[in-house]
Amino acid sequence: MRDKADYARKGIARGRSCVALQYAGGILLVAPNPSSALHKISEIYDRIGFAAVGRYNEYENLRKAGVTYADITGYQFDRHDVTARGIANWYAQTLGTIFTESPKPFEVEIVVAEVGANPADDQIYRITFDGSVTDEPGFVAFGGQADQVSAALKERYSDDMSLSEAFAAALAALSAPGNGERTEFAAAQLEVAILDRVRDHRTFRRIRGARLEALLAEARPAPAAEAAEADEDSSGAGPSGAGPSGSAPSGSAPDSSGPSSPNGPSSPSSPSDTEPPTGPAPGGSDRGSGLDGGSPL
Repeated sequence: MRDKADYARKGIARGRSCVALQYAGGILLVAPNPSSALHKISEIYDRIGFAAVGRYNEYENLRKAGVTYADITGYQFDRHDVTARGIANWYAQTLGTIFTESPKPFEVEIVVAEVGANPADDQIYRITFDGSVTDEPGFVAFGGQADQVSAALKERYSDDMSLSEAFAAALAALSAPGNGERTEFAAAQLEVAILDRVRDHRTFRRIRGARLEALLAEARPAPAAEAAEADEDSSGAGPSGAGPSGSAPSGSAPDSSGPSSPNGPSSPSSPSDTEPPTGPAPGGSDRGSGLDGGSPL
């Protein structure tokens, strides 16, 4: 049993982490996924979403079985009887049986999320390869380097975030060190979906195209603005120290240049001593060098 557990953990850790978190308007699901056809995030039922990491063929079979279970339950009883808790328990029983009875365990981790009429009714459940199920209030990171991603997400998560704030927090957590080599994602490398609280009947909706590009643009200006402020602070510190010191040496400089006054127009060859610097040298970069081009960041 221990060997099977180690085998499953290593298989899951080879993938990239995914996150699910609540925001003011519902539940956000974000997964790094360069494929546009093989989805990690899908819809299970009217207000219930599904996300998974691991082997695609294994969690895709589980997704289809979950959809069948939800449809049959809703048909036999009532649509309101289909809940994320019921589906999570069914997944836990299925994965537990596979883990104990099959020679090879499933290398998957699953999250089942349900959006309620208000944030207090939202439900997020995490089901592991051995059939363990846990209730995750607020947010959850699973698969890959989940511990590092969860720690980074915990620092940025807060209640009643907007969609753009929640997406920025998820993107920053997925880009945390330790979660693979890539630290920045393009729109084509992300799979994003939401369970929209205000929508009637089917709340699942994918975010792609221009809307995803807009969310990425909103999530990235903050670091750029901080860098610009830091550049302004450093550029402001340069003239303040250079002004007095620049004028003082200019008084002693004429001792050597005084005799050569015929070249007077060219002798004040240090306008930079009296004029404040305006930024990096032409062709230079704002990152990595100070105003004097000396100290790298």
